[in-house]
Amino acid sequence: MRVSVLLAGVAMVAIAAVPATADTLREALVKAYNTNPGLAAERANVRASDENVPIAKAQGRPNVGVTGNYTENALNSSQNSLLSPDRQLQASAQLAVPVYSGGRVRNSIKGAETRVEASRMQLRGTESDTFVGVVGAYMDVIRDEAIVGLNKENVKVLEVNLQAAKDRFQVGDLTRTDVAQSDARLSVARGQLEQAQAQLISSKESYIRVVGSPPGQLEDPPALPNLPNAPDDAVDVALKNNPVLLAAQRNSDATRFDIDAAKGARLPTLSGVVGGNYFNYLGSYGSGTSPKPGQSGSAGTVGLQFSVPLYQGGGPSAQVRQAQARRAQALEQATDTERGVIAQARSAYAIWKSSLEVIASSQRAVEANKLSLEGVRAENSVGNRTILDILNAEQELLNSQVTLVTAQRDAYVAGFALLAAMGQAEARDLGLEGGALYDPLTNYKRVKGKWSDWDIDPAYKPTGTSTRDTPPQDSSQKRPLDPQLNAPVDTAPDRPANETK
Repeated sequence: MRVSVLLAGVAMVAIAAVPATADTLREALVKAYNTNPGLAAERANVRASDENVPIAKAQGRPNVGVTGNYTENALNSSQNSLLSPDRQLQASAQLAVPVYSGGRVRNSIKGAETRVEASRMQLRGTESDTFVGVVGAYMDVIRDEAIVGLNKENVKVLEVNLQAAKDRFQVGDLTRTDVAQSDARLSVARGQLEQAQAQLISSKESYIRVVGSPPGQLEDPPALPNLPNAPDDAVDVALKNNPVLLAAQRNSDATRFDIDAAKGARLPTLSGVVGGNYFNYLGSYGSGTSPKPGQSGSAGTVGLQFSVPLYQGGGPSAQVRQAQARRAQALEQATDTERGVIAQARSAYAIWKSSLEVIASSQRAVEANKLSLEGVRAENSVGNRTILDILNAEQELLNSQVTLVTAQRDAYVAGFALLAAMGQAEARDLGLEGGALYDPLTNYKRVKGKWSDWDIDPAYKPTGTSTRDTPPQDSSQKRPLDPQLNAPVDTAPDRPANETK
């Protein structure tokens, strides 16, 4: 039994509700699904794998060939045109139908079909990885916009605090140390803001790379469904559904057919052959003789062509051993992939659960730090707290807010990565809208039975969009901040100039 986690229901700290016109995660996923060049390239790779099936089938199909030549004796020392005619035209045609090839064709076809299935699984994995990248980039922008906004507000209140400290220093209410502390904390805050803005720009550019267009005003993402109750549940589902693991297993299955195909090179082959020949001496045969012999003729043959390899220099045995080694490699790779999937599922589950705990504790810390800041400000107004106490309380609140938005990002991304490890983060699972979903079976059904040597596809038109024309991103953030941060830092009343601290 699985439960859903409603991460979207937890309001992002310092983030208000966004309008309905904002970009949604679904829209970002649809854009990436339709225009991401990496995903389009993997689809093309699947289509290329599809062609291995008709290529393998072609080895067992009839083969028809026509040859012809025309010769002109430029130098002829013999004067007898019966022995050496001046010119000759020849043509021949042959139809060969493979009857038995030692199982090579049959096993090659089975191997190709199995690898086509593996390539489809790999496409599913690439699709899932692309979506994980989109979700990560989407949540990075939301997180970094919030952090930039928090740091901007922190700089603003520290600027107010510094000016207030200077004013109170002028009237003797504060010391030069208080002013220096406020100035130093403001300088640090400005440096933190610069770092946050640079990170936001980087996150926006990463978003463009995976989605294909700049982010707008991003909405909070929807809830993630069907998240497991325990890591063992996640592993059980992942071992059955993870597309990368399934692809590795199908590739290892295909190597069995490669071994059988290699063994077939040591066995006899049998083909049915139908041939025909035509010749014409173009009037140059037996010239000068009477009566003149016939100048043209034709012949036809029907038979069987039988070949029994006796010794091939050890090549077939080497090919069998090579195929066996390839199978050993594929089996070990499947086990290695299985290990990776298990680790991925367990790690994603652990990060997701721990992030949920961090969210809960950070929410409590934010509320406590807000109360603490209010209390410190009130106590400062009656002289029981110093400016440094206010600065520390402000910094603690900022740190807890940054921790909260970071944990919310980490929980959602880890939850989605967990679904991806379980094989449940593909377009068919997400119910994406925006057109028909890509079906790799369509192309396979189209090409698997083709016979023609002249049937080719039109030139490919790329579907991946270029980001060359997208403008460089800035550090602007569109989400309004928590009103709590708009309160002045220094709330102490002005004191008479002759009153000491």
